[in-house]
Amino acid sequence: MRDLLPHLRQWYADGAPFAVATVIDTFRSAPRQPGAAMAVSGDGLVVGSVSGGCVEGDVYEVAREVIKTGLPTVRRYGVSDDDVFAVGLTCGGVIEVLVQPVDLAAFTEFDAIADAVDSGRPVAVATVVTTGERLGQRLIVWPDGVTGSLGDSGLDAAVVEDAVAMLDQGATAIRYYGAQGECQRAEIAVFVQAFTPPPRMFVFGAIDFAAAVARVGKFLGYHVTVCDARGVFATRQRFPEADEVVVCWPHRFLAEALEQGVVDRRSVLCVLTHDPKFDVPLLEVALRTDAGYIGAMGSRRTHEDRLSRLRAAGVTDAEFARLSSPTGLDLGARTPEETAISIAAEIIAARSSASGQRLSTTTGRIHGETAGWAAGVA
Repeated sequence: MRDLLPHLRQWYADGAPFAVATVIDTFRSAPRQPGAAMAVSGDGLVVGSVSGGCVEGDVYEVAREVIKTGLPTVRRYGVSDDDVFAVGLTCGGVIEVLVQPVDLAAFTEFDAIADAVDSGRPVAVATVVTTGERLGQRLIVWPDGVTGSLGDSGLDAAVVEDAVAMLDQGATAIRYYGAQGECQRAEIAVFVQAFTPPPRMFVFGAIDFAAAVARVGKFLGYHVTVCDARGVFATRQRFPEADEVVVCWPHRFLAEALEQGVVDRRSVLCVLTHDPKFDVPLLEVALRTDAGYIGAMGSRRTHEDRLSRLRAAGVTDAEFARLSSPTGLDLGARTPEETAISIAAEIIAARSSASGQRLSTTTGRIHGETAGWAAGVA
């Protein structure tokens, strides 16, 4: 949804109705996760995707109908046992898609939600997705209040409690309730889409490899900060893709970031300096954070020297277990760009608890569950 916002904001400002199709649930080997979205404008322009190409044609037609009627609908797509060429997912998965109309009258909160997402303020949108008269009813959960209603105060209270927890986790999913919000009942399905600030990637070491890692980090949806103590190297000109370029001793900067609460379990720390005077004090701090991934670049010899220095500094075996060093997967990477892809591949594999092996040599589901530390990554 974040990627679609520039288009949607323009359509909304123009005042013409459009439709947004959102994946609300998946089963088995579905190609996209809940929250993936596709939008269709009143004049037929399409942005986004809900399946990577399998069902977009049908979703487009459904969206066009929703624009005409102004009524939301939920569609379920899977493989037909009778005709594998029917509209469905040839991968064997199943997805459910909510298609809802958006215009100035039908979605008055849209601009406020878009402003929050653009500025990195957390907000959750809870929508009833059970077929019936409540379908499409919406409740917006802000850090300091609630807008809208799902038609019952008890249901509203239960959904708000869950949405606050999901915002904290960066989670997007369906939750089930009784008609008055009772737990352990499933009369009402509510899709809660949590928009949290982008996860953070901290790149330490203002070298050419860092520039490539910053580029791929932005591509993956991270808020990227490059930090180095050497001001002559840590410049905006050398790192135009980074959100921030900071001149500071890395370990001091990271300690300050911890105090400010901007390092969490979704964060990625890439230590690329491979200089012990920077690496050792930095990794002492890094290995005691909640960061989901901590990687350090360097040769095998550099790695062994780094471990020896860190042991002398009191780092424990349990803390060492969190360190990916040398960082990256074995792709035969040599250039900065290839190395950045190697590092990014390991980050993706780690957050998904995946093996990192070639898919042609593995069996089972291709699209596995995402590990908890990566919830909310774009």
